[in-house]
Amino acid sequence: MAEAVHHYVESTPHREPHGSGSASRNVAAWVKWIAVGIIVAGLILIVRLLPVENAVRWLTDQVNRLGIWGPVVFALGYIVAAVVFVPGSALTLAAGAIFGLLWGTVIVSIASTVAAAVAFLIGRYVARGAVERQAHRYPKFGAIDKAIGEQGWKIIALLRLSPAIPYSIGNYVYGLTSVRFWPYVLASWIAMLPGTFMYVYLGHVGRATVAGTQRTPGQWALLIVGLIATILVTVYITYLARKAIRGRVAQAQPTAAGNGQADMKHQPSIRGTIIAASLAVLVIAGTACSYLNRSRLKTMFGPPTVKLKEAYQEKPGGPAFDHSAYDELVKKYVSEGGWVDYQGLRGDAEKLDQYVSSLAGAPFDQMGRDEKLALLINAYNAFTLRLILDHYPLKSIKDIPSNKRWDDERWKIGGHTWSLNEIEHEQIRPKFKEPRVHFALVCAAIGCPPLRSEAYVRDRVNDQLEDQARYVHTHDRWFKFEPDKNVVHLTSLYKWYGSDFEQVAGSVLKFAARYSLELKQALDAGKEPKIEWLDYDWTLNSKENQR
Repeated sequence: MAEAVHHYVESTPHREPHGSGSASRNVAAWVKWIAVGIIVAGLILIVRLLPVENAVRWLTDQVNRLGIWGPVVFALGYIVAAVVFVPGSALTLAAGAIFGLLWGTVIVSIASTVAAAVAFLIGRYVARGAVERQAHRYPKFGAIDKAIGEQGWKIIALLRLSPAIPYSIGNYVYGLTSVRFWPYVLASWIAMLPGTFMYVYLGHVGRATVAGTQRTPGQWALLIVGLIATILVTVYITYLARKAIRGRVAQAQPTAAGNGQADMKHQPSIRGTIIAASLAVLVIAGTACSYLNRSRLKTMFGPPTVKLKEAYQEKPGGPAFDHSAYDELVKKYVSEGGWVDYQGLRGDAEKLDQYVSSLAGAPFDQMGRDEKLALLINAYNAFTLRLILDHYPLKSIKDIPSNKRWDDERWKIGGHTWSLNEIEHEQIRPKFKEPRVHFALVCAAIGCPPLRSEAYVRDRVNDQLEDQARYVHTHDRWFKFEPDKNVVHLTSLYKWYGSDFEQVAGSVLKFAARYSLELKQALDAGKEPKIEWLDYDWTLNSKENQR
């Protein structure tokens, strides 16, 4: 989208003002630049609303699942996208985030060059008529064709460095020119490298920033200085190439004469303005739609990424809350391993409802840090039990309609009304630097950590969380390390909430190694094992399903 706008802005010819036509062109120019500004601002806002880190993690996981074939499949996808006119910038950014600076550049460089070669051959031998019709609508094509005929690959290289012709369009258009195939491929490959490296660098730095990767100030300084230098060099090279190509094209372009040609020159400006304005309207609509659905967008590709921090101070003399009713229920109906007797709990639902109702009157806002954390964990788990009873019998929590499950804003705590997702992703994760909560919050599934058969309490919440974490890492349902194969099997909780664990320990493996001596020894020896994700079983954690 942005490439198309840039194309029309750059390709709009300029002529001197003349009467009323000058006024209309001035208006068109203002409309066009305002539209471009709206498009840029709208795209920035949409990107901020989108779960970029989750999308990158999801894509990274899909690539990793393919092993050695991951980069190959990514490259093939890149080639197909470029051939069907999908802007390559987004995929290039993704390559930097997924594969890192070196391999991201290598993969995109090869893929973009192959795509350029494939489209060139299609334009020259397969779809020449269709490409020719489109090319002749481009006002400078004749001059560019003449310049290429005179100087061949040199003009191709300059065009690749300059945004005079967008990448995807150029791949086809150059097939109509007299340039030979192999000089075209070589010139394209070399000239596209600066831009490729810059976008890969942006993706690499963006991933590190969003994920909160731990780096020393010196490492961040080098990373940022390198990024700035890369952008400046790329922009300067683009400026030089644009200047050179304008000179070469101007020499090859015949001088316009007469009002007829002047009018023809005027048409692309109006057309470009109309297209830019139309795109701006579409971006405004897309931005509005994204904003109105921002809650749903946050959970695309899994739970939203948050910045962990401690938002509360401990208050030794602060108000407390009595969880004895909940404690009595889970002691009675939850057995070792977290298996729940839902049928028995159903017959005692009145006591659960009394506890759930009492949470609405909790002095939540006045509580200290540990008291709040214990209350939020107990509340989340109690609300989940109540949710299951509302729809019991059922095979899985996922059998409950989505609008009545984790996003249903029905649960009351201390004068607030939240959904289960809001409790987890807005009240716990960003306000407690405590990734162990993922081993305590239970979603009523076998793949979840076990529901504790006691309530969490302020004085022991840290020990209880530590006990939960150790339990998870000593059972094959959630953790298994095979030193002989150098493979570690992890619960998908580490995949979905990877950023939380990274912010505390530096990496998922380093966090898991806190509870596995063998894994720690392997990491200390420089043997980073391959991660394989354990299947997450969404079957109900009822005693009937006990394994």
